[in-house]
Amino acid sequence: MLVRYDRPVSRSAFVARRMALFSLGMLVVVVLAHRFGPLTTPDFVLLVLACALPAALSVPLALLGLARLWRIGALGGVAAAWALIYAALPLALPGYGYYLYVTKPRLTEVATDLSDRPAWVSLPEAEQHLLPRPALPENADAVQLSAYPGLIGRRYEGAIDRVYEAVRKVAAQNRLVVTASRGEEYGLPALELRPTTEEPDATAAGAVTATDEALPESGPLPIARPEPSLTVPLDDGEPEGTARLQLSTRTLVFGLPFDAVVRLREEAEMTLVDIRVASRYGPHDLGISDRIAEGFLHALDAELLGIAGN
Repeated sequence: MLVRYDRPVSRSAFVARRMALFSLGMLVVVVLAHRFGPLTTPDFVLLVLACALPAALSVPLALLGLARLWRIGALGGVAAAWALIYAALPLALPGYGYYLYVTKPRLTEVATDLSDRPAWVSLPEAEQHLLPRPALPENADAVQLSAYPGLIGRRYEGAIDRVYEAVRKVAAQNRLVVTASRGEEYGLPALELRPTTEEPDATAAGAVTATDEALPESGPLPIARPEPSLTVPLDDGEPEGTARLQLSTRTLVFGLPFDAVVRLREEAEMTLVDIRVASRYGPHDLGISDRIAEGFLHALDAELLGIAGN
C-alpha cells in the first residue's frame, strides 16, 4: 500500500512575510514622500512608527514558523527568513531614533557662542501640531558644553569680505540654502564697477582731461565701506560690521529639516565666525545639530586654510 506523506504548512510564516513586506513597502513610500514630497516631519514620524507595528507583529509569527520547521518540518522556513529580513529596516529605524534620543543630550539647538547666540534674521516658523518644539531649558548651555566641548567659533585673519565669500561657497557645497541675510554690505568687496562710457562724438574727440587719462574706461574702482552713521541700524541690536546669513538644510537620507544662522563680525584685523543650528520640530535634535555645525566649520577651515586662528 502506497503511503503519501503530506508536509505540513506553517501559515504563520507566510502571513509574517506578507506583513513584513507591507511594512517595508510602506516605509519606503513614507521616506520618499517626506524627502521629496509634501509630507511634513511630524506626520513622517507618526507614519514611521505606524510602519513598525506590522513589522513587530511579523517577527513572532516568523519565529513560530521557524520553530514549526524545526519540530515537524513544516513548510515555510524560507518565508519566515524573508519576513525577518523585511522587518529589519522598519524596526531598526525607530529603534535607532530611540537610541539617539536616549544617548544624545536633550537639546533642540546648538551654538558656538553661548553668551551671545547669533540672532535669527527671520524667526523660523513651522506648524508643529504633533512635535512641538519647546523653549531651551535653563541648563542648555551647561548641557552643550558637557556634550560638545569642541564646538567653538572661528577667528580668521583677514577682511570680512573674503570670509563672507567662503561662507557662501561652503554653504552651497554642504546643501545649505540661504533663506535670508542681514548686513551683507559688509561682506561685499569694497569695489565697484565703473560703467563703460559711450564713444565720444566728433566735437569732443580732443577734449580729454588729465583725470580721464589716469582712470580706465571701465574696471573696479575702490570705494569706502558704508560709514556707521549712514548705515541703517539693525532692529535686533547687532553691532556695526556684522553680517548674518540664515540657512536651511535637510538631512541627506530622511530629509529632516534644520535651520542655521552664520554670523560674521569684524574685530580689529580679524573676522569672527559663529554658527547656530536648530531643529525645526520636536523636543530633541538627536545630535544632528552638532553634526551640521561641526561639518560646516570644518569645511570652512579647509576653505580658508592658512588664515584660521583659535
